[in-house]
Amino acid sequence: MGIFSRTRDIIAANVTDLLDRAEDPAKMIRMIILEMEETLVEVRASAARTIADQKEISRHISRLEGLQLSWTEKAQLALSKDREDLAKAALVEKQKAADMAQQLSQEIEGLDESLRASEEDIAKLQAKLREARTRQNGLVTRMESAQNRLRLREAYAGEKVNEAFARFDILERRVDLAEGRADAAGLGQNVKSLEEEIADLKASDRVDAELAALKASMNREG
Repeated sequence: MGIFSRTRDIIAANVTDLLDRAEDPAKMIRMIILEMEETLVEVRASAARTIADQKEISRHISRLEGLQLSWTEKAQLALSKDREDLAKAALVEKQKAADMAQQLSQEIEGLDESLRASEEDIAKLQAKLREARTRQNGLVTRMESAQNRLRLREAYAGEKVNEAFARFDILERRVDLAEGRADAAGLGQNVKSLEEEIADLKASDRVDAELAALKASMNREG
C-alpha cells in the first residue's frame, strides 16, 4: 500500500512531517519520491488520453458539420423539385446532426476543464517532487557527513592509532637515550684538576700583587 491515496494526498502532504515521523528517513524519502514519480506518470497518461479524446470528438464534430451541410443541400434539391416532404425530412436529419454536434461540443468543454485540472495537478506534483528530491539530497549529504565523522572517530579510537602512538613513545624514548648519551659524553670535560685550581690561585695572587703595586705608585706620584 502506498504512502498516499494519490494526487490530492501528495499535493497536500508535508514532506518534512513525514520524514520526522519516519524510523528510517532515507528509506521513507525514497518511497515518497517513487510514489510521486508513479503518480506523475499516471496523471500525464490521463492527460494524454484526454487530449486524444478531444481530438477524436473534434473529428466527429467536423463530420457532423459536413453532414449538416450535406442535408441542407439535399433539402434545397428536394425543394427545387417541389418535394417539400423530402426537404423537411432532410432538415430533420440535419437537426439530428446538429444536436449531436452540440452534445459533443459540450463533452469537449468538459474535457477542457479536466485537462486544465490535470495541468494544474502536474505542476503541483512536479513542485512536490522537486521538494522531495531536495530533501533527499540533504539527507544524503547529512548521511555522508555522519559516516565520515564516524570513520574519523573510529580511526582516532582504533587499535591502529594506539599502535602508532605506542611506536611514537618508543621513538621518543630512543631519542631521549641518544640525547642522554650525548650529554653524558660531555660530563667532566670542564672540571679542573687540583693542580689547575692551585695554579689559578697563584696567578690570581700575582695579579692582585701587581694591582696593589700599581695603586701605590700612583698614590706616590699624586
